[in-house]
Amino acid sequence: MSLLTKPNPPDDSKSAVLTKAESADRRTRLAGRPWKGAEREYDLFKELTVGVVVVGLLVLGVAGLAGSPDEATVNLQTWATASPSDFVATATAELGKTSDTASYGPPYSTTRGATQTLGAIDFQSLSGTRIPINTAADFVTTPLRKLHSETAALATWDAAGAAQQGQWTSNYSAALAKSSGGNPATVKSGSYGPVPALVSGLLAEARRGALDGTIQAEGGLFNTDYTRTILFLGDGAYFPGLATAQHLTGDQWGMMNETGNYPGQSWLWLFSFWYQVPAIGSLGNADLVVVGLMLVLTTLLALVPFIPGLRSLPRWIPIHRLIWRNYYRRR
Repeated sequence: MSLLTKPNPPDDSKSAVLTKAESADRRTRLAGRPWKGAEREYDLFKELTVGVVVVGLLVLGVAGLAGSPDEATVNLQTWATASPSDFVATATAELGKTSDTASYGPPYSTTRGATQTLGAIDFQSLSGTRIPINTAADFVTTPLRKLHSETAALATWDAAGAAQQGQWTSNYSAALAKSSGGNPATVKSGSYGPVPALVSGLLAEARRGALDGTIQAEGGLFNTDYTRTILFLGDGAYFPGLATAQHLTGDQWGMMNETGNYPGQSWLWLFSFWYQVPAIGSLGNADLVVVGLMLVLTTLLALVPFIPGLRSLPRWIPIHRLIWRNYYRRR
């Protein structure tokens, strides 16, 4: 090679690589320099402790001043004290096995024709009677036995046959309906057997707060299953009346409401919407129809990317471009 040969021009790509490497090395050396500014100790554990204590005190203080936004718990004692006539009427229906729970069907009973069906398909019966409930025993006689109350009336009740028991409760229910405001004290004498004594004893136990724990304890010593108590409450008029007052029923968008003037689960609006449609909300199997509609809509949503025409809607109606307009402007 001649000494006068002109050297090759520099490779721009290699220069760029070297420049980036040098730049990275410069930053590394800068980060590795010793700090010459002010220094002070920092205790993360101390800061966390102080933060938790301060926030905890603030929460407790505000809760003490403002109270809880939730309504007070409703139990059998509340019901028996606020509406004793409704309690007695409901207890009589439970004893006679004519309440809503007694005739609900699976999973509580085997009542025929009580289930919601979709054509010939009976989904409600598929699970069977998993939580068998005998309203007379579970809500009235068993709690009274455990509390050693009305033993003579219980003996008379047990000695009678099912037909006689049904006649007694039917007679007493009719007498309560004709009395002044459903007050048991104004019921005229009749063939009621031990029913008045049983329901009056149950009312007394509920008023003193013994019935709630007794019914719930039927499931074991440490029981968190409130099914029986809630069903008993729901069979009366008092508890549903509270729900209506709080706009919690199905025809009041209750599925997405909370007690009081507080926001509820707004994402459940689509479930609640179908109950507001008269053609659906008035159906005897409205719950099953609404669940079916939501399953269909959820399936369609999941299959949007695979459905021709439907998957093209974002291109035809480019709302996303309006929302992300800065991104698309840069593109």
